[in-house]
Amino acid sequence: MELRQWTTRMPWSIVAVSLVLVAVGFAGIARAEELAELNGRGLVRQGMWAALALAAMAAVTVVSYRAIGRWSYAALAVSIVLLAAVFYFPPINGARRWIPLGPANLQPSEIAKVAFILALARWLMYRENLRQLPALFVPLVLCLTPMLLILKEPDLGTALVFPPVLLAMLLAAGVRVRDLACVLLAALMLVPVLWSQMNREQRSRVTALWEPTTAGTRPSDDAWQLYQSKQMHALGGWTGSYFTGDAVDDPFVYQLPAAKTDFIFSVIGERFGLLGTGGVLLAYALLTWRGLAVAAATREPFGRLVAVGFTALVAVQALINTSMTIGLAPVTGLALPLVSYGGSSLVSTALALGFVLNVGLRPGYEVTGGPFRFGEDPSPGKGVKTISSGRTS
Repeated sequence: MELRQWTTRMPWSIVAVSLVLVAVGFAGIARAEELAELNGRGLVRQGMWAALALAAMAAVTVVSYRAIGRWSYAALAVSIVLLAAVFYFPPINGARRWIPLGPANLQPSEIAKVAFILALARWLMYRENLRQLPALFVPLVLCLTPMLLILKEPDLGTALVFPPVLLAMLLAAGVRVRDLACVLLAALMLVPVLWSQMNREQRSRVTALWEPTTAGTRPSDDAWQLYQSKQMHALGGWTGSYFTGDAVDDPFVYQLPAAKTDFIFSVIGERFGLLGTGGVLLAYALLTWRGLAVAAATREPFGRLVAVGFTALVAVQALINTSMTIGLAPVTGLALPLVSYGGSSLVSTALALGFVLNVGLRPGYEVTGGPFRFGEDPSPGKGVKTISSGRTS
């Protein structure tokens, strides 16, 4: 692709919103380290990860997503092997989620999310019988295999991301709503099985949502972190401490475990208030809208499914993370995309958005200058490609 085409077709709005969210993340990390009286080394490390993530996002756009898609199944197989390999390494903070690689740790679940979407998109683009309920068996297997391994680590937050992404891609692939309703009903019936596989800590995080808190007292155990998170939002008020200063002098009220990772949204609420958190949610809404616009603009089935899948991935993670900080979802340990501290999450999110950009750069009409149409016959001598029954011919 020529440089002129690359610059004119690039969905720059997605790039701009992503950079804004990364900048907000830097502000939140700086505030979290200030409250924890750290030396700021985390901010430097996040800067290095951000540079790597930006490079990864750009690199993904160089080669056509259709060429990368040929390796989808192999990528999913490798990610599953890596998910199984984490159980052969010592646990970190009671969980086996990482593979040590010298000064950094590899988190295979982040790779699995990307590989799952690519593999599912490739399988769905070739299916002509998706309007039959039995055809949903393979997508369910593709979803449950990495999901159950991630749940065993344990990592409830990442595991919960897979089902909504699966439903979004099935809907985009043309699966009937009533068949999706049957899948949801079956999922609800499996909730007791899921509950039985959760450890005590995971269960307590769910039950903490309904534990009453007596006024003037601080809860203990798992409910304490949620209590502190809500308090941070309340301390921020409308505009946050950045403009009004600290609300109280007691440093204890500003203590929040995982402040710069899982609960950075609460730190942003304390620092920039309700206006700041509202702006972050608006940014994610804009990112979702532009990602779905890219999906709607392409007539190539694999590209459309890839754009829908990765857009849903970012949107679902943002929804779960922000919901848990205010008590609308259980505390799951899921990072806020592009904002939370951490290299694996930042790079994997950049890769996801890079694939959306890749689809936007190649919407399916780079040969003829016009969009593909379903069922059209090629015009003689013009090299027009057509799509019929989900296949590119």
